[in-house]
Amino acid sequence: MSVDAAGEEGPSTLSLSSVVKEIQGFKDKFKREDFDSPSPFADLEKAAVLQECRAFSDAKVVTESPRRCSHLITKLLHIVTQGDAMSSSEVTDVFFGVTKLFQSTDASLRRMIYFFIKEVAETCNPDDIIIVTSSLTKDMNSNEDLFRANSIRVLSRMIDATMLGAIERYVKQAIVDKNAMVSSSALVAGLHLSKGSPDVVRRWVGEVQEALHSPSAMVQFHALALLYEIKSHDRLAISKMVTQLARGPISSPCAACLLIRYISSSLAGWRGESTASSVERAAYQYLELSLKDRSEAVIFEAAKALCSMPGADDRDLGPAVASLQLFLSSPKPPLRLAAMRALSRVSTARPAALVKCNDDMEALISDSNRSVATFAITTLLKTGSESSVDRLMKQISSFMTEISDDFKVVVVTAIRELCLKYPPKHQVLIGFLANFLREEGGFEFKSAIVDAIVVLMHAVADTKETSLFHLCEFIEDCEFTALSTQILHLVGSLGPATRAPARYIRFIYNRIILENSAIRAAAVSALAKFAVRVPALRSSIKVLLHSSLRDEDDEVRDRATLALRFLGGDLSSCMQRPDHESNLRSPTEEVSESCAVADAPHSTLSVDMLFKPLPLSFVELAGALRQYEKVHGADNEDAILSYSTLPIADAVASTKRVEVPSRSGLKPESNCTAFYKIPEIATLGPILRSTASAPLTESETEYVVSYVKHILEHHLVLEFSVMNTIQDQVLQDAHVVLDSPSDVYQITTILRASSISCGETGTCWVALQRSGTIPDSVGIQFEAQLKFSVVEVDAASGELLGDEDGFQEEYPLEDVELNIDDFIEMV
Repeated sequence: MSVDAAGEEGPSTLSLSSVVKEIQGFKDKFKREDFDSPSPFADLEKAAVLQECRAFSDAKVVTESPRRCSHLITKLLHIVTQGDAMSSSEVTDVFFGVTKLFQSTDASLRRMIYFFIKEVAETCNPDDIIIVTSSLTKDMNSNEDLFRANSIRVLSRMIDATMLGAIERYVKQAIVDKNAMVSSSALVAGLHLSKGSPDVVRRWVGEVQEALHSPSAMVQFHALALLYEIKSHDRLAISKMVTQLARGPISSPCAACLLIRYISSSLAGWRGESTASSVERAAYQYLELSLKDRSEAVIFEAAKALCSMPGADDRDLGPAVASLQLFLSSPKPPLRLAAMRALSRVSTARPAALVKCNDDMEALISDSNRSVATFAITTLLKTGSESSVDRLMKQISSFMTEISDDFKVVVVTAIRELCLKYPPKHQVLIGFLANFLREEGGFEFKSAIVDAIVVLMHAVADTKETSLFHLCEFIEDCEFTALSTQILHLVGSLGPATRAPARYIRFIYNRIILENSAIRAAAVSALAKFAVRVPALRSSIKVLLHSSLRDEDDEVRDRATLALRFLGGDLSSCMQRPDHESNLRSPTEEVSESCAVADAPHSTLSVDMLFKPLPLSFVELAGALRQYEKVHGADNEDAILSYSTLPIADAVASTKRVEVPSRSGLKPESNCTAFYKIPEIATLGPILRSTASAPLTESETEYVVSYVKHILEHHLVLEFSVMNTIQDQVLQDAHVVLDSPSDVYQITTILRASSISCGETGTCWVALQRSGTIPDSVGIQFEAQLKFSVVEVDAASGELLGDEDGFQEEYPLEDVELNIDDFIEMV
């Protein structure tokens, strides 16, 4: 081969495509090899491994074969993690064997010993733990820094408050040790020990503050975390600590990020206090200074804290927004994602502050990271002007096909908010939603679009008829029964009031012909609503309803029969059959024939009973009817039965007698319905009596609380209804804490309300077990206190403004009283 020929062949041989194919071939080869190779621990048997571990007693094996011992410990750990529990005698033998391994000075083996002890000690008998405690204590005083650091970590996970006094002096010395690994291990041990022995750990505050000045970034981080844990019970001490450290030398980026988070969470707790202004000024200066830090993590944390700072205006947000804007053009995807997420939160409350970032965010719509692109789209929808809506919709159209349904739901929510912001653009936005309603997608995505269109129908009156028509077209090819029934109900409620109600009859009747029984039943009810409210269509609709009298589903037949009865339809003519089929009538047909009435329509009251909700629940109605039969008798034909003549049963009385102001929004359910839906308390037994709802706060307070007492045979269950009336707060983990001077009742269960937004009512429960007799159980007063976490949100959009975890709050309530009449059933 000539030189020219070789030169021509070289580039083709080393082309990019050939290199990629070669790399892909190696990748597939190694993947197949990894897949075919069996696990070395696949067929381990516990008895065989324990037999091998007897080699730990051989000093020669321990000193000369540390790798073999490490491999045996690995097998033991595999057995333990697979759930194959060891008996007490086996655990004792293993711990004795592991103590023999301390004879070896091999660093790798020693680390495996520490790891094994830490993992297994938490599930072992405390008596067995003492076996290795002395060996760990010896390592804690050794000259090897590796042994000292790891032994302190392991001991902190094993010992309790009674044993802590023996090693406290060594741990305090280790906190100020010159070796960063030893000092950091001691600080981490303090974090673990503070949960069980907080009083002992609080005595280490001097050493911890000294460790804050360590040149090691890791030591500073752990020292700050432990110092905050020590002072977390004292708000004034926290404010002083934050103020001092904001001026002090925190050189560790991790410690600086942690301090910024502490500042952010503390500012929400200090809001409204007398010392808040001075602390806020110092905190703001530190956060603004942190925006110039060399670490990108510190800059981001400071910008995020400034954006969530309570009471900040657009001028205060300027430096933080500018820093986040620089991250938008970063080549690092995590930085772009973090910046877009922070800006998205700001856009909810202050969209005007982000207008200068619109050009940078538009460039991110085509970002390769779909999460970044989604945040960019949703933020632009909040910050964009009315003139930019058409351009954004064109960009989103191509973008929507490339993202998952979870991101699509976020975009749909943003489009709904944009339409509420700019109602004149409703045609473009609803048309966009309707187009994607007919595209492929899961239930959550389609449900989000339907909910958005329904909200816009009620908010923007001009969209009603267009939106109804889009929804009717959607149910022509909808695979989700729940959405079809929801839309049919909506069409039945709003369709008769439109300018051309007849155009919707075709869509509804197609559902009776083509769909399943649940959708057919909903369609029958929708047709009946049209017949009631549009007299011109009544005769035609009655003909359509007659076809459903022979439906195979009893629910559809019953709805059609009931509708025709109230509309004045002739059921008997429809139910007639030829003579040879007269003896083949079904029981349902006989019932329907017996319900046939004349052609004249029934009264307006009958129609209202069909299409309007009952004034009381079925449980309350059943109780009232039982009381009515006791008073008047079941066969008394002279008695008049109506809602006004029904007696008030106990469940109804609790609703009628207690007047709750409209602001409180407290609408108690039936005394049994909510109770038996909760597994934790439903097994306590049947409810013997439920009392009327009683208030625990004034109706004008920010948190309106009332309670109901459920009396069981051996238990008392208190149902607390909590109403949040503060617009910019969400209550999380709300629960009531009781303090009783008597030992008759013992609290067994406390159930919390996970989240309560403004205007919503949450329910929390407290179950108490009664140990005494009923006379001993009355005349008791429980001191009550409502505890919850407050998370700040934007009042208009509901977006989170502050820390996701919020801050703890307590709210005193009136005493919960237990009286003798609570145990007396009304007759």
